[in-house]
Amino acid sequence: MTNKLKDNQVRAFNRLIRASSQKLNLVAESIRGLPVNKAVDALTFSKKRSANDAKKTLLSAIANAENNKGMKADSLIVKESFVGKSITMKRMNPRSKGRAGPILKPFSSLTIILESVVPTAKAEKPAKSAAKKETVEKKAVAKPAAKKANKGDK
Repeated sequence: MTNKLKDNQVRAFNRLIRASSQKLNLVAESIRGLPVNKAVDALTFSKKRSANDAKKTLLSAIANAENNKGMKADSLIVKESFVGKSITMKRMNPRSKGRAGPILKPFSSLTIILESVVPTAKAEKPAKSAAKKETVEKKAVAKPAAKKANKGDK
């Protein structure tokens, strides 16, 4: 967990989600690293009950990015999504002979960190290296032809 965010990051919290952290983590894991629009689609069509709470948190993070930092939703990806344990409500279930069995109702917290990924000059570098590979291949093709000519001269 990072306390300081970079300039191109934004986060949203959802505290006291009435689901176990193990079940909520399955949903959080499914959206980790996805672009925002794909993550919203994945949560919308998920059959898990905790997907609704995760979707609310994700939409809140998107709104934070657009309104507070002026980022575009198209350039956002889910950098981190993690779950933490919160309180546990304890209830009792009556059993036979005056005994009582425990009922534990766990709560969890969800944090989603989004990052703005703006296309940089890195996309141009592979094109240059591809051009270099072509020139290297041309040189490699030219050299064997020269060697064959030398062998024929002897």
